[in-house]
Amino acid sequence: MVKVDRDLLFLYSEDARIKIKELAYLLKKSAQRLKYNVKTLEKDKNVFNPYSVIDYSFFGLLMFRVYFKGGYISEKNKNMILEKLKENPYVVSIYELDGAFDLVIEMEAPNASRFNKELGKITAIAPTLNNYKILLNVVTHFYPRLYLLKHSPLNSELMNKFGRDIVVGGDRKVESFSRGETAVLYNIVFNPKIRLTKLAQQAKINVKTANSILKRLTQRKILKGYRQLIDTNSIGVYKHRLFLKLHNLSQEKENKLMEHILKTPEIIQVNKTVGDWNMELDLESFDKSRIRYLTVQLREDFGELIETFDIMEFYQYHKKTFLPYYLLEGYKEVKGN
Repeated sequence: MVKVDRDLLFLYSEDARIKIKELAYLLKKSAQRLKYNVKTLEKDKNVFNPYSVIDYSFFGLLMFRVYFKGGYISEKNKNMILEKLKENPYVVSIYELDGAFDLVIEMEAPNASRFNKELGKITAIAPTLNNYKILLNVVTHFYPRLYLLKHSPLNSELMNKFGRDIVVGGDRKVESFSRGETAVLYNIVFNPKIRLTKLAQQAKINVKTANSILKRLTQRKILKGYRQLIDTNSIGVYKHRLFLKLHNLSQEKENKLMEHILKTPEIIQVNKTVGDWNMELDLESFDKSRIRYLTVQLREDFGELIETFDIMEFYQYHKKTFLPYYLLEGYKEVKGN
C-alpha cells in the first residue's frame, strides 16, 4: 500500500482532463508540486486507463454483462484469454472478481442477435469460457468518489463541478452525428486526454470547431465526462460488488433506496439490470469492516425489498471504455499515429 494525496487522487480520477492550474486553485498548492505528484500517480499506476464517459444508448446500443465462472486455469492461460478479449471490438470492459465468478466482460451491440454471435466467438477462445451468466444492463449511475476526500471544505465546490451522479444508459432517442462530431468522438475514445490542438488536427477541423463540438456533445448529454481508473489494491482501498435480487418493488420504494445510495459516499456505482439479479452496487472503502457495516445496514433498512443478495471482491480492471471500437471503424483515418 502506498500513501497518496487523496484529494488529488479524487480530482484526477474524476476528471482526467483537469488542468494543473485548476488543481492548484482547488487544492491551494503550487502548480510545480502538483505536476510532479500527478506524474508520480501515473508512473506508479495509481491511476490508469483514462476513458471518456459517453452514453452508448444515444447510439442505439445495448450493454450486456457476462460473468464467467472458472474462466482460466493458469496465469499463462489467463493472459492469452485477456489479450483475445481486448481484440474483440464489441468488448468495452474487462475485469476480474474474487468469488463465484472470476472474469467479467461488458459488451455493447445493437441487438441481442449480434451480441450472441460475438459471445459465441469469445467462448470459442477457450473451453473454460463456456460457464457463464448474462445480464442486460438497463442503466448505470456513477457517483463521485467522495469517500476519498480528506478536506470537507472542498465538498461543496466539487459537488458543483462533478454533480450528484452521472447516468448512462436507459431509454434514449438514437442520435445522428456529423462527420466532425464522429471524428471528435473517435479521437476522445482512443485518447481521452488528447490536447485540443491535437484533437483538431486529427479530426481535420479547426480548434474553435473542435471545442464547439465538445461543448455541444456535453450539452446534448452524450459526452458526460473524462475519468480514470484507480488501482484500489495499491492505495489500500477495498472494492466489492453487491448483487441484489429485489421484490415487492414500487417506484416509491425504489426512490427511497436510490436516495439511501446517494447519501452513502462509499457506493460509487449502481447498475440496474435484467437477469438473475436486479441491481449491482459497487462499494469502496479504506476500511473493510465499513463495507460489511454498509451491507448489513442496507439489508436491515430495505429487508422488505431485498429477496437475496451476494457480495464479491473486485480484483483488477483490464479495460474500460464506453463505446465499442467497431462503431467508429469508418473513421480510422482520424485516429492518427
